[in-house]
This record gives sequence, structure tokens and C-alpha cells, in this order.
Amino acid sequence: MPPAAEEQNRLSLSVGAVNRLLDTLEKPLIVAERSGSLLLVNARARQCLENQGSKETEEPNLFSDFLKMDSRKIFCEIERGEHEVKVQIGPAEKKTVARIQWMPEPDWLVVEIENTVEAQTEADPTTQLTVQELLQEREITYRNLLAAYLKLQEVNRQKTVFLASAAHELKTPLAVIKGYYDLLLAGSLGRLTDKQRDILEESKDSCERLVRLVSMFLNYSALESGKLVLQLRENDLRDCLDELSKRWSEAFQRKGVRLDANIDPSITTFRFDYQKVQQVAANLLDNALKHTPSGGTVTLLAAPHFWERRVAAMAPLQERRRFRLPRPNSVEVSVADSGSGIPAEHHQEIFEDFVRVDRNTSGMGLGLAIAKRLIQAHRGKIWVESEPSSGSRFTFLLPMDQS
Repeated sequence: MPPAAEEQNRLSLSVGAVNRLLDTLEKPLIVAERSGSLLLVNARARQCLENQGSKETEEPNLFSDFLKMDSRKIFCEIERGEHEVKVQIGPAEKKTVARIQWMPEPDWLVVEIENTVEAQTEADPTTQLTVQELLQEREITYRNLLAAYLKLQEVNRQKTVFLASAAHELKTPLAVIKGYYDLLLAGSLGRLTDKQRDILEESKDSCERLVRLVSMFLNYSALESGKLVLQLRENDLRDCLDELSKRWSEAFQRKGVRLDANIDPSITTFRFDYQKVQQVAANLLDNALKHTPSGGTVTLLAAPHFWERRVAAMAPLQERRRFRLPRPNSVEVSVADSGSGIPAEHHQEIFEDFVRVDRNTSGMGLGLAIAKRLIQAHRGKIWVESEPSSGSRFTFLLPMDQS
């Protein structure tokens, strides 16, 4: 929504709230613009004006319909320095007076109607609110909300700093532990029995999951603080995904899930961040492996794609087809699984921070949120297609014209 529309919507809601509050006051009040157009009229004022015999019109005017006088006379007195202008309205015997005050900043006229003859019942002091007090109260409420929002922002910043610090502290010892696992499994420190090898392999898998979690926290903190920098270089996406599929093949074999990788050989080299794109694809493969039962299949596909983006000034359809690029301008990468699927109501929220649809699986709910931000940093997009009991298909597009 544009800022002007948001401001107009906010003012409309505020005026409605103030109008309802004014209806609870015992004092007749009217708020009008300089032109005489009415902004606010509370219930007591409407009743008082009806008693004065004012005619009902579609767009009543303060000066012509209620005060029965020229607006120039009132503004002449205001310009002479009068803070309050009193005007007799209605029959003289009823002694009804309109007290008019001018509010410079919004350029409004505040009219208070009072009867100087009839004894007025003293109202509860808690209801004796003026328009200025109502506006001040709204300003105080706004400032309090702003202070609360800034405090939450600071708490969120501190959380991000803490995650980054903890992740940095864990990164080095985990790398050392992983190195020792590799030495033991390679037989460099002595021969292992089958039982010992199985235990070490399971321990190494747990260590690698923890390494990925730490890496995820580091990336999340970098994204939150705005410190993420893409290393855009001319890379081959085929090598990137082929290397990834070979790295994950062992994990898929251990669970009994088949991994099919189909990467189109016609994909040309283009500028992208090799590590970040590989991280996105690895996250999708990790999720697919978690949610695919033994005996299932996960398919990794990559192919050239023509991405026709919508722009503000777009040529007619026939002209766009006539001058369409001779080659694709993006690459489509997808990971499909044969798991339980995702209900449609969760298709958007799964890309938000710390959201997990399936509470029975491990993870922090950050993988897809980070993947979305990394793809958007490449000026691409990511989405999911899924139905319950029909598996899921996660797809992202990478434009080839990175600059």
C-alpha cells in the first residue's frame, strides 16, 4: 500500500475512533475545517442543533447552516489575536452561545455549544475531555507504541548477535572433531572393527548436522544484520549441483531413498554465488531426505528457463513474442520428493523464520527462510508445490543476467 494511502487509511480510522469517543461526552462539540466542512459532530451537538431548528442537508456547512454568519467575520477576530470567538445562535431568548476556538496546526475550528441560562448538570470530570486533550492522548499512545517497537527491535538485534557469537564459538571445535572422525575412518590411527566404524560414521553424521546448524546460524545472523555479501562470479551450475548430489548420495543410500539427479547439459555458465546456491540446494535435499520414507525417491532437476518478468511498462503480447530472447534468461532448479506433502495453508509460512510444519522432525525452522533470502539476493524467486500424500516440489529460479 502506498504511504499516502496508508496515511489516509490511518487518519480515517483515527477520526472514526475520536468521533465515537466524542459521543460519550456531555458537552456539545463540533470540529470543522476552515471552509466550514464538518469533520466531527458528537451526539449532544447534533441534538442541540436540531433544537435550534437547523435544517438537515447532505453536506452541512458550519457557517451557513449552523452559525448563520459569514466566516470572514470570525477569522477577522482570530487574526486580531482573539483566542476564542463567541457567537449567538438560535433565538435570542434561549441564550445559546457557540464558543469557537482555532487550532492552527491542523487549521481546524473547534465549536463548543453552551446554554448560558439553563443550569447545566455538572458532568463527571473524567468525561470533560477537549479535542486538544484527545489529540494529545493519541500522540502519547503513538509515542509509547514507537518506544515499545524500538525496544523489540533492540531485543531482536541482541538475539542475532548472541546467535552469531555462539555459532562462531562452536565452529572451530566442530571442525577439529570432524577432522578426527575423518582420520579414524580413514584408518590412519589404526584398524577399526565393523562395530567401531558404524559408531564413528553415525557420530560423524551427527557432527556434520551440527556443522550445518552452526553454518545456518551464521548465515541467518549475516542476513539479519545486512552483512551478507554475494560472491558473484562466472560459475558452472552443472558442476555446482553435480558436486552436491555426489556429496549427498551416501546419506540417501543409508536411508534407502533413491536420489535421481537430472541436470541439463545445455545450461551455460553465468554469474552466481557458488557456495550460496549450493547451500540452498543442499537445504532442499536435506528437507526432502527428512520427509521421504525408505524406498522413496527424491529428484533433483535443473534446466534452462525463460522467465518473463512483469514490468510497469510492458509491450503488447505480440511484440514481446516477436522480440523474445533467442535463449533462456534463467535457470530453473527443483527438488521433488515422494513424502507426505505439505497442506496448502502452510505454503507461504514455511519460508518464514523459525517455522516448522512437522514438529516430529529435527531442525530450527530456519533453512527455508535462509534459502528464500539467498535466492532473493540473487534477484530470483522460490516457491513450493505440494498436496498432502502427494509429495512436495520446491523450485527456485536464478536469473542469468546478474550484474
